[in-house]
Amino acid sequence: MKLSERLRVSREELVVLLKAADIPVLLMVLVHLTGDKRWIEAPYLPARDLAFFPDESGGLSDSIQDEIRSAACEALVAYYDGTLDVSPEPSEQLFARMMSVCVGEPFPPEYLTMVLEEMGLRDRDPPWSHQPSSAAVEGFKVLVIGAGMSGLCAAIKLQKANIPFTVVEKNPRVGGTWYENRYPGVGCDVPNHFYSYSFRPNMDWTEYFSSGEEIEEYFQTCSRESDVLDRIQFNTEAIKAEFDRDTSLWRVTLRVENGDIFTESANIVVFAGGQLNLPKYPDIEGLRSFAGLCFHTARWPENLSLRGKRVVVVGTGASAMQLAPTVANEVDRLTIFQRSAQWTIPTRDYHRTVSEEKKWFLNHVPFYAGWYRFSLIWRYSDRLLASVRRDPAWPHPQRSLNARNDRHRQVLTEYIKEELSERPDLLDKALPNYPPYGKRILVDNGWFKTLKRDNVEIITDPILRITSDSVVTTMGADYPADVIVLATGFQASQALGSVEISVKGGGSLNDVWGDDNPKAYLGMTVPGFPNLFFLYGPNTNLGHGGSIIFVAECQVRYVLAFVKRMLEEEIKGIECRQDAHDEYNERVDEEHSNLIWAHPGMNSWYRNKAGRIFSIMPWRLVDYWQFTREPNFDDFKIEK
Repeated sequence: MKLSERLRVSREELVVLLKAADIPVLLMVLVHLTGDKRWIEAPYLPARDLAFFPDESGGLSDSIQDEIRSAACEALVAYYDGTLDVSPEPSEQLFARMMSVCVGEPFPPEYLTMVLEEMGLRDRDPPWSHQPSSAAVEGFKVLVIGAGMSGLCAAIKLQKANIPFTVVEKNPRVGGTWYENRYPGVGCDVPNHFYSYSFRPNMDWTEYFSSGEEIEEYFQTCSRESDVLDRIQFNTEAIKAEFDRDTSLWRVTLRVENGDIFTESANIVVFAGGQLNLPKYPDIEGLRSFAGLCFHTARWPENLSLRGKRVVVVGTGASAMQLAPTVANEVDRLTIFQRSAQWTIPTRDYHRTVSEEKKWFLNHVPFYAGWYRFSLIWRYSDRLLASVRRDPAWPHPQRSLNARNDRHRQVLTEYIKEELSERPDLLDKALPNYPPYGKRILVDNGWFKTLKRDNVEIITDPILRITSDSVVTTMGADYPADVIVLATGFQASQALGSVEISVKGGGSLNDVWGDDNPKAYLGMTVPGFPNLFFLYGPNTNLGHGGSIIFVAECQVRYVLAFVKRMLEEEIKGIECRQDAHDEYNERVDEEHSNLIWAHPGMNSWYRNKAGRIFSIMPWRLVDYWQFTREPNFDDFKIEK
């Protein structure tokens, strides 16, 4: 909120509202608002809390909490009355101290600026070095392919910078994966007060982990507020892009809904198709012979009712884990086919609604939303990376990678055993046999309770074939089905989708990457293909935590820095150098060799057929932020 805002709120109302406040966050508000540093000294120091979902009390006694609430009440009453002399912004040293106190552990100084950007206290956009000529701007155009989360981010930032652009989107609305995935129970497994743009936080999420429908509406709201909708061509699919070195322009072939084809020219193409947009269909004998409904979770039929149906779900990844608990009480029979069990973290907040009091704090208490976001960033980001790094001296490499990873395994194992204590027969099926975080870690939204239902069965025998009305396993068992739901993920390695990308008279990027080995410098640019940038490209997915929106913002800043320099200096072409590209990807592969996703025996969609990790980023978020903050133009060939 703006500090100039003033509300009419009584002391009595504040006393009631303050009962819902997060005490560590409230302490930071007190210091930030008043400058009084005693609130970051004993006896007000919150305890260190390693839980994913911390105790809102900060581990402080009731009397200390009451003292903090009372002081906050006085400060806020004075603030809303206009009688409080608001403290100047804390120094960087004080900010770092506050952050350490807030989370109860030392805060590394290299994170400070990154976090201040995420809190909305620093501008993330790259500055102009000087204003380009009107002629340079008017003759320039950026074409963004895709209006999902990352493409929309690019559009908003280009609009803000007054850089001419067009977005083409194959769907009729913005939202990308949140538009396409509409299966029951679809939602986010990153807290939404973090999974949102830093420049447009949402203070009114209904739940801490919001539904897909609400997330899609958030992106719709962002598109409306930023006034970019008239720059987006919906129901328009990019099918081919060719760069002409003679003109330094891309010619992009587009197909609209009625099948008509036309082309657009652009100086820069930003490919924002993402990694998770092409459904992956399993190769099962007889799949096409099934007489009932059979579909992928990302192609859920509109207005479908499963009431009284015998439903088979193939897969036990994130989609299945969200879907199954949602439909189990509606179907007659739910049969789940599992290839491998999933590690799952418990959460008290997954279906917890955000109270009106908490929304009030986020909307009306100065600095509260920023400090709350900081606390989520710290817990859901780089803290986990240490637990997925291989310790060469660790004596139990098959079950875990290091002592910390083993502790996580023990905690998660005990949780699963506790959840299935009434059904020990399910343990062998539900307990993973690989180290935690080796595959995407999931959030338990009632999965184990669902497995215990009388009308639910989980099958670990491989599927042999599908008949017109059943699924048959290699053991000869036959499972009748009215509906088959394929929760089988996406073709993440097909980073270009169906788009052909080439250089006139030169090579094809489709050939360079093949069917499963995409590589790019910083996940964004490729030698031989000038003026082309990828958002959410190779090795930019997150496996250890964090929000992919953060990555998108870093990438958009990077692209924007290049575009601004091209306009300022009237540059025609920017192309990544081969040596910079190769050296970077060697570092990526070397770093991955010490991380869990390359663990022997692991089989996940993060790896290609040769075993190379092509999807996941091996870096800390702060590392990638630093890599992309100030582009190194020495790594590029510049054509004027």
